[in-house]
Amino acid sequence: MQFAPQSCRPIKQRRWPYIALSILFFFFGIALTLFVLFYNEQTTSAAPLLRLPSASTTASATFEYGPQPQLAQLSFFELTLASFKEQKQSFIEADLSTMKIRYYDKGEVLFEAPILTKGKEGSWWETPAGLYSVESTSLSHFSSFGKVYTPWNLVFQGNFFIHGWPYYPDGTPVSSVYSGGCIRLADSDAEKLFRLVNTKTPVLVYEKDYTSDGFSYSVTPPTLDAKAYLVADIESNTILMQSGEQHILPIASVTKLMTALVASEYINLDKDISIPQNAMATTSIPRLTTGMTMSGYSLLLPLLLESSNVAANTYASILGTERFVQLMNKKAASLGMASTTYADASGSDSGNVSTLSDLLRLSTYIYNNRSFVYKISSGEKVSTAYNVYPFGTLSNFNIVPGLTGFVGGKVGKTTAAKETIISVYKMNVKGAERTIVFIVLGSNDNYADVQKLYKYTASQYGATPVFTSTITSGTQ
Repeated sequence: MQFAPQSCRPIKQRRWPYIALSILFFFFGIALTLFVLFYNEQTTSAAPLLRLPSASTTASATFEYGPQPQLAQLSFFELTLASFKEQKQSFIEADLSTMKIRYYDKGEVLFEAPILTKGKEGSWWETPAGLYSVESTSLSHFSSFGKVYTPWNLVFQGNFFIHGWPYYPDGTPVSSVYSGGCIRLADSDAEKLFRLVNTKTPVLVYEKDYTSDGFSYSVTPPTLDAKAYLVADIESNTILMQSGEQHILPIASVTKLMTALVASEYINLDKDISIPQNAMATTSIPRLTTGMTMSGYSLLLPLLLESSNVAANTYASILGTERFVQLMNKKAASLGMASTTYADASGSDSGNVSTLSDLLRLSTYIYNNRSFVYKISSGEKVSTAYNVYPFGTLSNFNIVPGLTGFVGGKVGKTTAAKETIISVYKMNVKGAERTIVFIVLGSNDNYADVQKLYKYTASQYGATPVFTSTITSGTQ
């Protein structure tokens, strides 16, 4: 009877190592879990390179995530979607036309939900279309733009997220009449998607603005002394005439269209910005001086109207010039601008180069997704809640004398590029309102070349301006 207690002691002693080891593994598991959660929320690694056979070509062809010639095709979004499905990739598809979001697991739809809101079309916060990846995730995020919290966040492009329903610090949900530039889902749907994906998951955001509406043309192009030119209908993705489409050429201050896009997507335009000394540069109208303070939005006016190099350099300085230029090139790659390279934010460097087809893609994207850029560049006053610096009368270098129906665009001029221009107009063709873009590179007189192409288009198709422009140079 006395041996029972003694016989239990060795058993207890033998259990202690196992108990201690179990406790050790328990705390190790907690630490590992916390590390994974922290890593998942903080990771901002670049998107992986996906090499896929193209759905529209032979099996030996490749279709890469990133800058590839295939990405410049007009059917970029549809081809990418088809390839991802065919090759059984896992990715997010955000269809801004049908307002549906889907998650594909190895090419098959695993999750689908309605998109409740997207960025307002024509505003600077319009949700940008393109091919991206999940850059980072967070369970909760405080927006310095709207002063609200958003749950279940997937960052896919600068300031643009996929997230649940936003709410104020006191917990009150944001009204459904307010929408930022993000893709907003119901909380339950946002949580489900959040738990399905990882950072680096590809995100395909698209609208059907890029598909042809069937409008057709036929024309014999004129002869200009410019190195390259193109006339196209943005809405039907139809090239009316072009020459020099094979050339990769300097684009000068046409660069600033991309500068405006990156600034609006990565910088809080509501925040006051002070012009730094290192932003000072030779520019057409030296309006901005060191120490001037204004909202980030206000800088878009001299940037796009007067082609201010100082404004461009100021934007770049906020994020760091090297990073800003990297973001410009990343944005170009996401739009399929495979032959485009940006070397600085102002366009002064001769290393800012592109092609007619790439600039057509950029112009179409701005018109369909970021039309506020064209509105500002035309001299039109854009409705905004931001404080606008009282510049007074601003010149507008983008307006071609004698032409009406101007929608927007950008001119450029450097020694290497000569004169360049992207100029978009509303014209009445065959009794239908059309949006026509004129692109000229390597010109001796960009205004004269656009005038000639405009008049030639009108004569060939019986085109007339849809409206008489009331905007004159120098108004804003």
